[in-house]
Amino acid sequence: MWQPDRHICRTFHIDTNRVNARSCLESMNRLERWHEDDVITLVMSEVAQLEAAAGADHKRKSKAHGYVFTETRADTPSEMTLLREIERILFPSGALLENERNDVAIVFNAIKYEAILITNDGGSKRQPGGILGNRGKLKTIGARIFTDEEAVQVVLDLIKTRDENARRYCELAKKPVPEWVGKDSEV
Repeated sequence: MWQPDRHICRTFHIDTNRVNARSCLESMNRLERWHEDDVITLVMSEVAQLEAAAGADHKRKSKAHGYVFTETRADTPSEMTLLREIERILFPSGALLENERNDVAIVFNAIKYEAILITNDGGSKRQPGGILGNRGKLKTIGARIFTDEEAVQVVLDLIKTRDENARRYCELAKKPVPEWVGKDSEV
């Protein structure tokens, strides 16, 4: 018989620039807490994990290696086409640098593994392009891209729906409401 589940069935991929090694990113702190509480799933692509773990920052390296990672495996013709399309959108002249190829792989992983990509790459006056600046075009090929602040709002909306459904089910089934109902939005 169905029971209310705390997990809201959303997986988020963390871009390199959202590794919260010093716990200074308030929205990432909330997302990490929900991950710890099994409300959401946070993972990284292997490419993002390796980027974040490069260098001498041991806290950042440790934090990045704490996440499960996905591999960039473009084994089918449609996956190869998807990689080329992402590259065309992000870098019309081609991804020439390693960090550009990494951005392509990071977006690819989020699409392939049906995750929402959390990033802070682009979309600003200072950096109008990048991943966020092209998210409208990337959405047309299946990418869901948010800032960490936007991801928090998505999770809050889903928690509200989950809690309403859990209360309704428990009322109809004459069962006690799970202890987590009404608490996750306070995180």
